[in-house]
Amino acid sequence: MATEIATLGGGCFWCTEAVFQQLNGVLAVESGYTGGQVPNPTYEQICQGDTGHAEVVRLTFDPAVVSFREILEVFFTIHDPTTLNRQGNDVGTQYRSVIYYHSPEQQDTARHVISEMANVWDAPIVTELSPAETFYKAEDYHQNFFRQNPMQGYCAFIVAPKVSKFRQTFAEKIKR
Repeated sequence: MATEIATLGGGCFWCTEAVFQQLNGVLAVESGYTGGQVPNPTYEQICQGDTGHAEVVRLTFDPAVVSFREILEVFFTIHDPTTLNRQGNDVGTQYRSVIYYHSPEQQDTARHVISEMANVWDAPIVTELSPAETFYKAEDYHQNFFRQNPMQGYCAFIVAPKVSKFRQTFAEKIKR
């Protein structure tokens, strides 16, 4: 089976990880950091906002089951791509909306989807489109965060509603 990689930033990686772990065809999801100038950054450094990194998820997926386009359709449904450097109360460049493409085909697909999404949102799309850079896996306690901490405050009030919206909107694409 041939797999592909997608790297996406749409606010806090706990939210995006929790959704994409449930998408049929996604084989692995890792939370991490990319797009900055500090090698091997820590969460504490990222939170200071001066490393240039975004909180992202790196997806390994089977394109025979779920296309990159379908992944982007989910991505644009579960976060607000019109708010610069923020998602809700999470503010800072680390929370920016960004697609890191791994091939010219992904770049073209992302450009088309961003163009289509411009007709869906009332405000301009601010999602960055950049070539994939070095991915740094986040600390272990960030991996599978929602699964391990569903009753934690942020998870209960922020992550859970995003997961619920995904499950309602994309019911036919949920892993069984």
